[in-house]
Amino acid sequence: MKHTAILAALLACAATASHAQDQIATDRPDFVESSNVVGDGRLQVETSLLLERDRQGAARDRTVSTPTLLRYGMGESFELRVETDGRIDQRSTLGGARERAKGYADTSVGVKWHAMDAAGSLPSVGVLLHADLDSGSRAFRGDGVRPSLRVVGEWELPDDYSLGIMPGVGVERGEAGRYRHGILGVVVGKAINERLRGFAEVAMPQIARSAHGGTQASFDVGGAYLLSDTVQVDAMLSRGLNSRTPDLAFTVGLSFKL
Repeated sequence: MKHTAILAALLACAATASHAQDQIATDRPDFVESSNVVGDGRLQVETSLLLERDRQGAARDRTVSTPTLLRYGMGESFELRVETDGRIDQRSTLGGARERAKGYADTSVGVKWHAMDAAGSLPSVGVLLHADLDSGSRAFRGDGVRPSLRVVGEWELPDDYSLGIMPGVGVERGEAGRYRHGILGVVVGKAINERLRGFAEVAMPQIARSAHGGTQASFDVGGAYLLSDTVQVDAMLSRGLNSRTPDLAFTVGLSFKL
């Protein structure tokens, strides 16, 4: 009941904020980010529940987390960003042995720059610079500061289709030491009507050598629905394409703009 009341209050607050607000455009639920920023002085909250399941031989992992992104506009072309996978509850089973880890994920801070509007055959372009900080609970904490740079290009296509491509590069630290890895996402979207959109994408958050954890890849499908111009609900189903990626993941989210 308490959580329901909080959710209702957030929806009411978002829906009754200034009537002059423009329509929300989110970076979720797909992996490819939006090229747009939220606007000067605007705060946007994008939060969710994520369920993941993975099986490697006799080992099984089930993870529940709460990914959340806060975006605040600094002028019409920049926004500040704080992102985290939030609270994590991970359960592992190997044979008859069971383990459970609970805690908080690392936090990432960053900035997005809307570099260019779409013009003719040229896409709308956004540039994202982030740094993951070793700030989480011991079980989920990374090693040091890990920067990443991503560039997003978005094209509007005929018949209400759209195409987004997001290449990038990141730095991580693992057992084999510090290493660089590639990032790539490709998404095709379709506006069903003014409030509903669907998408399918291939997401590769890490492209690396096997010594550094290898490449992670998934195929994702999902959609988003506008409850109002400033409130969105969404869902996505993800299927891992190799053994280094969770077999199955499902997320549902709520986003609102103030």
